[in-house]
Amino acid sequence: MPPPTTMPAWKSAWDAALYGPGGFFRTQSPAAHFRTSVHASPLFAAALVGLVRRTGLETVVDIGAGRGELLCQIQALEPSLNLLGVEVAPRPDGLDPAVGWTSALPESVDGLVVANEWLDNVPCHVVEVDPSGTVRVVHVDPATGEESLGAALDDRSVPRSLSAWCEAWWPMDRAEPGTRAEVGTSRDVAWADVVRRVGRGVAVAVDYGHTRASRPPFGTLRCYRDGREVDVVPDGSRDVTAHVAVDSVASRAGGEVLRQREALHRLGVSAQRPDLALATRDPHGYVAELSLATQAGELVAERGLGDFSWMVSAHPSLRDRIWT
Repeated sequence: MPPPTTMPAWKSAWDAALYGPGGFFRTQSPAAHFRTSVHASPLFAAALVGLVRRTGLETVVDIGAGRGELLCQIQALEPSLNLLGVEVAPRPDGLDPAVGWTSALPESVDGLVVANEWLDNVPCHVVEVDPSGTVRVVHVDPATGEESLGAALDDRSVPRSLSAWCEAWWPMDRAEPGTRAEVGTSRDVAWADVVRRVGRGVAVAVDYGHTRASRPPFGTLRCYRDGREVDVVPDGSRDVTAHVAVDSVASRAGGEVLRQREALHRLGVSAQRPDLALATRDPHGYVAELSLATQAGELVAERGLGDFSWMVSAHPSLRDRIWT
């Protein structure tokens, strides 16, 4: 049995690094450190506006709104919508007064709720198989990133929900020493809490992730700063992220999972290049259409944004209207 550790468990250190006083998301603009579908092309916002129009909704809530980039794009396309950003950072300077801003989830929403690359930043416990084959909770020094192994997953001091989740979604009973997992209980609870708040509406979480058939053997815990991957240290100076167990999230919230390329295709985003003959008839139009096709190509690319998962939950009256 490893000696007792005074280091916090990864979940606690991660939470403090991102959301504590002086935490990354309280002090940093996410767009300065990583690029999402929102930053890749306004076609992403246009697809969401299309979904709103199909379902007849009038409100869009963006969870993990950054500096309001998605909401500004949506407002430009559909100014009549009620828009609300949910973010721990203060309201951005220069944001249109018509766009609402809050640090707390609304109690109820009739509308579209979007969480683009939010769940990967919901802190969770990290576990690892020790040399004897026992699965233990991983602890970390927030200042250095040095790790140590703590209590066994089946210890009475560890919530039973962690081992139950691993048994159901990320089995480790026959795993080799050094095998790791990010336990998705906190992500499941977080997204289910969002979905329960949505009345007549649609909830969409978009993130990179994996399913039980393709869990990464050593986990996916990573850090990013200034657009590049850096050492994994939860010191508040960098983004801390891990892929999402999307099947578990969707199961808990009662939703469907599909790849971003399929979702965007259903919402009318096409990467098909314009007919070359258009270049002769309308050179400016050809360049504009080619630019949109290029942007769409990035959004639906294999081994890129197109591989992201959409976890979609909808009110029964709207399910048949989302994709048609």
